[in-house]
Amino acid sequence: MSVSPSVCIGIDVSKKHLDVHVDAPKTTFRTLSSQEGRQQLLEKLPTPQDCHIIIEATGKLERPIVNDLLAAGYRVSLVNPRSVRKYAQALGILAKTDRVDAQVLARFGRDAKPRLLAETQEKQQELEELVTRRRQLIEHRVAEQNRKSSTLPKTVRQSVQGSINTLAKDIERMEKAILKLVSSNDDWEDRMRQLQTVPGVGEVTAFTLVADLPELGQLNRKAIAALVGVAPFNNDSGQQRGKRSIFGGRSSVRNVLYMATHSAMRANATIRDFAARLSGKPPKVVIVACMRKLLGILNTMVKTKTD
Repeated sequence: MSVSPSVCIGIDVSKKHLDVHVDAPKTTFRTLSSQEGRQQLLEKLPTPQDCHIIIEATGKLERPIVNDLLAAGYRVSLVNPRSVRKYAQALGILAKTDRVDAQVLARFGRDAKPRLLAETQEKQQELEELVTRRRQLIEHRVAEQNRKSSTLPKTVRQSVQGSINTLAKDIERMEKAILKLVSSNDDWEDRMRQLQTVPGVGEVTAFTLVADLPELGQLNRKAIAALVGVAPFNNDSGQQRGKRSIFGGRSSVRNVLYMATHSAMRANATIRDFAARLSGKPPKVVIVACMRKLLGILNTMVKTKTD
């Protein structure tokens, strides 16, 4: 969504402080990132109708201030730190401090007009945390399974197997918590059911898309493909035509989409026929193209609310 606010505000978030730069009139100040500090920040900001606030996605540190701003009615954009840093370098701004970062964020918001962030509900954050924790437990279980070997001493094998069993129980508990949380929200539950009507898309893929890709159905097919990281980007210069490749995106979504696409290439007639038309291409090219095709289908389904 493109916006043209009268004031762009950059907020650099750190563990202890919030550095704020207002571009009109130019003002820079710092406040604590505590609840009291965030309340003081809200009191100093212009009215929500006049502002567009830009914050870098730093993991979890930005969530409290983002939630407070959205609850107060402010228009907020969460931007990729890498994009902002490259923007600063293109402008010749090589210094990097919290104060400078806040100024660059405000300027980036004015020039790039990043997409606005929808109001993040507490349940959405909880769902993201549960899905992330499940993914971490699975990675840990795979690591333990790789350590298991018949050549290990008996005591070590028993310890590794005990760890695997414990992780399996934790994963099961996380999955039950995810499904319970999804069932508490009619929109999520309906979306999960809808996504699973596609051959190849299972429960894990469905709840990962609900948790980690809330933009599904809100963007066009090209934008959603770029967001996930399955859109090939050109590498051309003059007469040279370089090899196109995918870059960036949300790895958690891309990983489950990869597995779903492998299933869809066997069980889904549309994806299977599409893959057949690409015969002769390198296998990785075919799978990525099928991932993009499947994602486009899912995006259109959610947008039009059809199975």
